Amino acid sequence: MTDSIQSPLADFHLSQGATLGEYHGAVVPARFSNSRDEHQAVRTAAGLFDFSFRAKFAMKGRDRVRFLHRIVSNDVKSLAPGQGVYATLLNAQGQILADLRIYAAEDRLLVDTDRDLRTKALEVLRRYIIGDQVELEALDLYALAFEGPRAPGLVEKTLHIDLPRLKEFEHFAANYAGFPVRVVRMSNGGEEGYEVWVGAKGMMGLWGAACGQAPTYRMLACGTEALESLRIEAGIPRYGSELAEDTLPLEANLLNALSFNKGCYVGQEIVERARSRGHVNWKLVGLFVDAGEPPAPGEKLIFDEKEAGEITSSCVSPTFLKTLGLGYVRQELAEAGTKLKTASGSRAEVRNLPFYHCSLRAAED
Repeated sequence: MTDSIQSPLADFHLSQGATLGEYHGAVVPARFSNSRDEHQAVRTAAGLFDFSFRAKFAMKGRDRVRFLHRIVSNDVKSLAPGQGVYATLLNAQGQILADLRIYAAEDRLLVDTDRDLRTKALEVLRRYIIGDQVELEALDLYALAFEGPRAPGLVEKTLHIDLPRLKEFEHFAANYAGFPVRVVRMSNGGEEGYEVWVGAKGMMGLWGAACGQAPTYRMLACGTEALESLRIEAGIPRYGSELAEDTLPLEANLLNALSFNKGCYVGQEIVERARSRGHVNWKLVGLFVDAGEPPAPGEKLIFDEKEAGEITSSCVSPTFLKTLGLGYVRQELAEAGTKLKTASGSRAEVRNLPFYHCSLRAAED
């Protein structure tokens, strides 16, 4: 149920010495040089990513807003053109089938998700179209992501525009060298970030223009290995790691994907029951792990000689110089400071998320 592809820039990336790998339904750069250096470039200056692993589709028709509002977990009706929101697509049991970023344009809704989720999301949504004037269309759009404290200037110089002040998820249409583009304010690693959406034919010119500004902005081209360590530090869950078809949004701390006053939507009764009860059985937490090598996803966590959860993602953090993990533990063990151990015997301590936010760097500066 995936539409796996190769980045339009894959051959070019290879010619530049990149190592490619499959990531969420697309073959994209895993690294260009050293993933630790790429990570640090994002934290201190700017990084440029090939986001061909993200896929888009459009929702058109008179009933598009009303239809999607009653299906997904967040408020779509209140979006004005140029605004967006994060949401989940749930089943009737309140479990996550896909996570989505939804953007309102003048005559359509634009939906962005991982490429390996797009086909499933479209199939689920089509099942709910009963008498609604709604059309769904997969879009041949790709994205480059600019992330880091110097990302705004890099975007301006690359596109030859003045960036307006944007909040997260806000977006606008622009033009680059005759190609229509859309600029979206979106952080993917805990820093100020922007995505530039463009068709396949415009990818090369846009990538080259951004790289031409690299010396000025101390920018590095970055791959998914750096993206993973960045998003783990920022406590950002990903589908296939922290999110799955057996995950409830409140277990994953996805309050930013939920509206509690919008009324009914698919799975809403279960979400509301969990909220009113005041807790869920499992919670996503951060972990400091006393191990030189990151534990593998799925490694069990132990408390009082009993299984208490499992690790979903981990990395050696270039920022904190220690092994960090994301994982689920039983609700009663989710308090920061709780001492656990991994099945392989390493000590692990529960920490609040996120480990890192750009405000921490600003305070140090």
